[in-house]
Amino acid sequence: MSVNPAATTAATSLPAPRADLVGAEPYGAPQLPVTHALNVNENPFGPSAALADDIAAAVREAALGLNRYPDREAIALREDLASYLAHEAGIDRPPMESVWAANGSNEIMHQLLLAYGGPGRTALGFTPHYSMYPEYARDTYTDWVTASRGPAPDFALTAQDVLAAIEQHRPDVVVLTSPNNPTGTALELEVVEAAARALAPTRGLLVVDEAYCEFRRDGVVSALTVQGDHPGLVVTRTMSKAFALAGARLGYLVAHPAIVDAVRVVRLPYHLSAVTQAVARAALAHREELLGQVALLRSERDALATHLGERGHEVAASDANFILFRTFADRSAVFEALLARDVLVRAVGPEGWLRVSIGTPEDNAAFRTALEEADPR
Repeated sequence: MSVNPAATTAATSLPAPRADLVGAEPYGAPQLPVTHALNVNENPFGPSAALADDIAAAVREAALGLNRYPDREAIALREDLASYLAHEAGIDRPPMESVWAANGSNEIMHQLLLAYGGPGRTALGFTPHYSMYPEYARDTYTDWVTASRGPAPDFALTAQDVLAAIEQHRPDVVVLTSPNNPTGTALELEVVEAAARALAPTRGLLVVDEAYCEFRRDGVVSALTVQGDHPGLVVTRTMSKAFALAGARLGYLVAHPAIVDAVRVVRLPYHLSAVTQAVARAALAHREELLGQVALLRSERDALATHLGERGHEVAASDANFILFRTFADRSAVFEALLARDVLVRAVGPEGWLRVSIGTPEDNAAFRTALEEADPR
């Protein structure tokens, strides 16, 4: 392979990027050729043959019109998402105008901070949290501040904690996550409602990130159920996890139509391809099949959590498709020992903790065996 001449150009002769980007590394979890990839909370079950056939047919139909721009409003997809949410969350079907879709929940969050963050504005999160939140803020020139969740292993976040942080920081945007990544912790509805009421007098935006909500345990309720009482509340979700569409990149939000309109102002033109829209709609038509796989993953998660507890690990109670657990040893050493045994997990969260995604039964059995060898006790 020939050498790119630009690679030898002195850095001092190149255009300078923004000062806050100098030395920054792009986001990226390891993508390694391992048999048991349990590090990025993917759904291990690919599309069934029937779903793959329907996706292929939908993409073929979309392909016949690829000389034209896609529906920039994604109206049919938003209608389908509204119907799905009524089914999944047990709520009245939201109007299409209250639903918005984009390239993964990452772009949804980015668009929200483009519209409601910016210079002179502050967004508040609670650590440990998803590592991309500060980067959304950085990209949009939004100040990012944090408060701590409760102590391990519960990592609980109470209404009092949230109210105290809002009082201290006076944020324009508050980001709550339920279930939280990397801890797996779900929120009580009273926490969401307390935050929404506290932000209402200053017209602050409350975002509840429910990327893993379909994996929640029985009795845990979505923030969608109280959204009608709080016009400043936005709920974000994704099709990457429960719908096993991480490769398709489809996230969405539910909010007051005026909030959706503000996001529409900052979105890029034709941001959601015709192919993506077709794939997502085909998957939504197979929701019963896909949510059946979620039930299996929940069962596998609970069994693995029990196993880790019996081994003596501290385990954070999880309503997601992953488990955060303490190794009681050198985290890096355990991580590397697992990797040497063809199992990839994630070193994330507080020091000493590892996060393992829930895989197939075979993946989970391989993880158990590898952990027993990597961390004997």
